[in-house]
Amino acid sequence: MKVQTTGAAMLIAAILAGCATPYSEAPLATNFPTTKQEKVQAAAHWNVIAKDVAKQISLRHADKRPLHVAQPAGKSAFERAFSNQLVSSLVENGHPVMKQPAGTLSVEVDTQVVGFSPNRPQYRHAGTATALMTGVWALHVGEATAGAALYATVAAADAYTWFRSEFATGETPQTEIIITTSVTDGNQYLSRNTSVYYVADTDKALYQAGLPASNIKVRGGE
Repeated sequence: MKVQTTGAAMLIAAILAGCATPYSEAPLATNFPTTKQEKVQAAAHWNVIAKDVAKQISLRHADKRPLHVAQPAGKSAFERAFSNQLVSSLVENGHPVMKQPAGTLSVEVDTQVVGFSPNRPQYRHAGTATALMTGVWALHVGEATAGAALYATVAAADAYTWFRSEFATGETPQTEIIITTSVTDGNQYLSRNTSVYYVADTDKALYQAGLPASNIKVRGGE
């Protein structure tokens, strides 16, 4: 019987392999391995990014040569705030930061806002949160009193809320921001760092250059 079962399995596998198309007119669309990407929703988050960028610069430029953070005209609200936060973070890390570029390494920040199609799927941990709730409930449900059962319900809800707090609410944002920071010496790139973040779609104007500050409303959290 075991020989027959093994033979049948091999036959089915061979049939399925034969059904696979060895050639196609275009590459098949597949997903990347799951990753996580932060969603920027407050000016405090900008400061966190600035501190991380300053840390990366410190690691790559331990000689503490004088730096100058370029201040291009026509910046967005984000770029204005971020460049100042970056200066503060570099100074905190012990770097001499100069107001004038003469005799310094130039620190340049380039920001690109990109928009994708709406209603992109937002897959989170399937089943893990349910298992966590079940585990908390099972821990207490065996006790005889009704009060214990009520406590278990509250504990399960708290655990579920705590677990889900890692993930941003709502759908996958359409708007993302690419932040590239470069340290240059004349025409030579000495170091370069690029990061990508989600942005609340209602805050998109904060990242677009040329908009008067009076027309910008900070909403976030969507």
